[in-house]
Amino acid sequence: MTALCDLHTHTTASDGQYAPAQLVKLAKERGLSVLAVTDHDAIAGVDEAQRAGETLGIQVIRGVELSAKDYPNCHILGYGFRDGDTELARLCEQFRAGREERKYRIVDFLREKGVDIDLNEVEELAGGEVIARPHFARAMVKNGYVSTNREAFDRYLDTEEFRQRVKRFKADAKTCVEAVKAAGGKVSLAHPYQMGFPDGELEGLVSRLKVWGLDAIECFYPKYTLEQQQFYLHLADKYELHQTGGSDFHGEQVKPDVELAALELELEWLLQA
Repeated sequence: MTALCDLHTHTTASDGQYAPAQLVKLAKERGLSVLAVTDHDAIAGVDEAQRAGETLGIQVIRGVELSAKDYPNCHILGYGFRDGDTELARLCEQFRAGREERKYRIVDFLREKGVDIDLNEVEELAGGEVIARPHFARAMVKNGYVSTNREAFDRYLDTEEFRQRVKRFKADAKTCVEAVKAAGGKVSLAHPYQMGFPDGELEGLVSRLKVWGLDAIECFYPKYTLEQQQFYLHLADKYELHQTGGSDFHGEQVKPDVELAALELELEWLLQA
């Protein structure tokens, strides 16, 4: 079966702008029939999203985007996993605790750079949920230190110095994949271009992930070049992987240039009981 979908979105359960139910409403207005909520290292929003989906007639897939420590921007998308006390749920709690500890180090790092941000203001922007870098970026824009969220990341929050000095808990990719699989879920490699690998090195990673249980590659993403997309489709075919795709939607206050996707994808492998 094919469905009009977006399989990569974020809510206030991580660093998105909209609450889970609000995101589902936006998906309904977009004309989607399937939506995956894939918050960063968090599954706290999926129950609310699924309840909203039942009300609005949209199939909401339980999802997550896990941060792997193997490489910068190595992210593992998990789909359709069980609820309850699973290794994945315990892993997400470790991620949550790591982000909670990191927020104080971010404040100190920014102050060293002459950027004096009140943590209470950041927490207010986050709405009481997990504190992530985009919340700091929004506070920096609000206080005039930078003009855009992108500038905040480029100058402060995603530099090599920041990555070396302001670390948080991450699991390795094998652990991420195996946690999703142990919970009965499916696994896709998110936006491979963000790791900046040459094609051969990326293929090596895909080959290893396949052995550990990889099911799919995110072949459709708004920032891909045509050449990148063609290569990911080639890898999916070569390693007998399914194709996923999504917008990486966070909301216009976080990523002003990204709207919900409406991709027609084959999803029988993902939606089957």
